[in-house]
This record gives sequence, structure tokens and C-alpha cells, in this order.
Amino acid sequence: MARTVEFYFDYGSPASYLAFRRLPGIAARTGAIVIDRPILLGAVLKQVGNIAPATVPAKGRWMMQDLARWAKRLEVPLCINPFFPIVTLPLMRGAIAMRRLGRLAEYSEAMFTALWVDGRNMGDPAVVGQVLEAAGFDGPGLIAAIADPAVKDALKSDTDAAIARGVFGAPTFFVGDEQHFGQDRLDFVEEALARAP
Repeated sequence: MARTVEFYFDYGSPASYLAFRRLPGIAARTGAIVIDRPILLGAVLKQVGNIAPATVPAKGRWMMQDLARWAKRLEVPLCINPFFPIVTLPLMRGAIAMRRLGRLAEYSEAMFTALWVDGRNMGDPAVVGQVLEAAGFDGPGLIAAIADPAVKDALKSDTDAAIARGVFGAPTFFVGDEQHFGQDRLDFVEEALARAP
């Protein structure tokens, strides 16, 4: 059985974006497979009694500075999105729909880039449509897919399962039963993968 790291994320999390950029290198170095687990971060925070760092002014300011430091160290482009935070429910439902079609990786690339490189207002359906079309997706088809009750139920059940497993924020990673939280803990994730059988 291959080594795996499960990656719980929400596109509205800039730390999830940095993790998304780092994970391919870690997977290549360790021979691991990344299993993407899209969740609705807002629902996680509400259900576990956590709050988003951006809602605490001093912490939010620090977090954005810290993320900029990390992006510089990692040589990863990062634009602090002027529309942050946004409601990501439609985007995350889109992730579920794209996972079913086998196109989650390219969808995630488009969503993370639009939010954290290009600084687009992904809370605006018209902008989302433009981003999808530019990335080669059927925008109207995806809008229809995210209204599918099965897609809605899948995101809810995946988010509930994440909470039951102990997820309290994003990004969260599991190597087997070993949990790690935050893109700044990926060194520990890599170490766990390296010692996995």
C-alpha cells in the first residue's frame, strides 16, 4: 500500500494555498500520494467552536504578515486577496463536483490561483464564471452541478467526517492516524511520510 497524506482544505484559506503549493514536492521526495479532502471551513469552525484568525484584528494582521514571510521563503507567489474573507460554499461544492469528474486537481489550481495569486473576487458568481471559463471548465455546467443535492450532501458529510476525525481548521493533514495542522507543520508531515512503511 502506498504512503498517503490526506489534505483537508478550503480554498478560502491562504494557509491551505501555501500547503497546496508545497505538497507536490513533499510527495515527490517521499513517494507519497496526496489525497485531497475538500471541506467547508466555515462549518468546521462553527461546529467546533473555533474562530477564523482574520476575525481577531491583531491576529489577522500578524497572520497575513506571516503568510507573506512564508511565501517569500518558499518562493511562491501570494497576493493577500482584497476581498478576503469570502463565503466559499459554492467553490467547495464545485470541488466535490470536480472530484466526481476526476478534475479536482486542475479545479483546485484554478481556484487557489484566482484567490491567492490573482486576487480575484471569488465571492462574485460572475467572476467565478470567468475564472472557470478561462481555465477550460464548463461554467454553466458546474453551476448546475453545485446545485445537485448529492453534491451538497457529499460536502456536508465530508465536512462532518473531518470534524469527527478531529479537524478544527485548515489546512489539516493526516499521515495514517497522525494529525498535523497548519502549512507551517509540513516538515513534520514529511518526516511522518518518510518513516511510514
